[in-house]
Amino acid sequence: MTLQLFDTYEREIRPFQPLTGQSVGIYCCGPTVYNFAHIGNLRTYLFEDLLVRVLRANGYEVNHVVNITDVGHLVSDADTGEDKMELGTKRTGMTAWELADFYTEAFEKDLARLNVQPPSIWCRATDHIKEQIAFIEDLEDKGFTYQTSDGIYFDSRKLNSYGRLARLDIEGLQAGARVDQGERKFVTDFALWKFSPENEQRQMEWESPWGIGFPGWHIECSAMSAKYLGDYFDIHCGGEDHIPIHHTNEIAQTEASRGTRLANFWMHGYFLQLDDAKMSKSSGEFLTLDALIDKGFDPLVYRFFCLGGHYRSQMTFSWDSLEAARTSLNRLYEAAYSWGAPGEADEAIVGRFFEALNDDLGMPKAMAILWEMVRSDLAEDVKKATILRFDEILGLRIREWEPKEVEVPGEVTALLQARKNARKEKNWARADEIRDEISALGYVIDDTPEGVKVTRA
Repeated sequence: MTLQLFDTYEREIRPFQPLTGQSVGIYCCGPTVYNFAHIGNLRTYLFEDLLVRVLRANGYEVNHVVNITDVGHLVSDADTGEDKMELGTKRTGMTAWELADFYTEAFEKDLARLNVQPPSIWCRATDHIKEQIAFIEDLEDKGFTYQTSDGIYFDSRKLNSYGRLARLDIEGLQAGARVDQGERKFVTDFALWKFSPENEQRQMEWESPWGIGFPGWHIECSAMSAKYLGDYFDIHCGGEDHIPIHHTNEIAQTEASRGTRLANFWMHGYFLQLDDAKMSKSSGEFLTLDALIDKGFDPLVYRFFCLGGHYRSQMTFSWDSLEAARTSLNRLYEAAYSWGAPGEADEAIVGRFFEALNDDLGMPKAMAILWEMVRSDLAEDVKKATILRFDEILGLRIREWEPKEVEVPGEVTALLQARKNARKEKNWARADEIRDEISALGYVIDDTPEGVKVTRA
């Protein structure tokens, strides 16, 4: 089945074909590194990892670019308030540069623990100021900008197609605007370059043709994606919250400057919910991956939990649902481990699995096929080979899993020695009785070529 993906821009599932040969360019909006990523953020990166794995499974060479926002993201979508990075320095006592390094490293660590494959390119906003200034200058030359006392703004009314991605009711937004527009001409106009406040030196500021300041949030992605992927590339990803503002403004800038909508496909991962509220750092419910680990959950349990939902459907998080995911994942690990060495995969089942994935990353159906295979009467070596093929997409490290060694109490140790002696004497009946006694104490023994392994029942 040809890979088909949902395009937010067209609001439909379309067959995917790369713009150039077998190479796919994909740009994913990365974190603003002023704090730890919460598990809702991380769900988006798990969706993007799934997409990249499926693209590669279809034989495409993927050039995957992820940005790091370390300047220019203000606390208000109205381009007012403090830069989140500057605000983070007040909370932590770090410099803005130290803050960016610290939280970038923490973010990359989270991705590694979730077995998210690293991108081909990481690009920081602060390393690409020159490209952003050049992009703004081009917009200025083409008549799409104006200057206020606090910065250079994009004049959204000069672009007839503005807001198409989000299907915005532009006039309705203007009529119902609840935020102070300041000197902006229109409610949907946005900052390209902000001037540093008078009599105040920011930690991150640069010279520009318009004065000392820093870039707006949206311009970084247009400039960096163009540098690494070109003016029109295959796929642009992000969270659903990017649709009405950030991605809408990226498209506007690029359409005005380069004449393209930036990407052929726009794809968005949907939110994780806590008690019917979007998970965000400002909601008061801020769960990090470390918080899950502190409660005894392996990060791959969270990956498995997220694989249970479709990327375009919101998921509700609870500790009970995570516990259920752990139980299911352990069952999967134990089954796969018990199957021993792999033989040849069942290609018909593998085909069904990938057919589900090629239908807009249909993970719920793919997972149903997986469990059907687990419960089937296929030979165990076939099951093992088949599930390892699945795991190229799932990323659960099934091949590497082994039962955890347990601390065996003295009573069980003595029984193990007695069983060993019985087996030496070829007293198989007594050896079986001892196995049952060990089982009654809550332990399971497994005779392997490397020796006897003991696990909790």
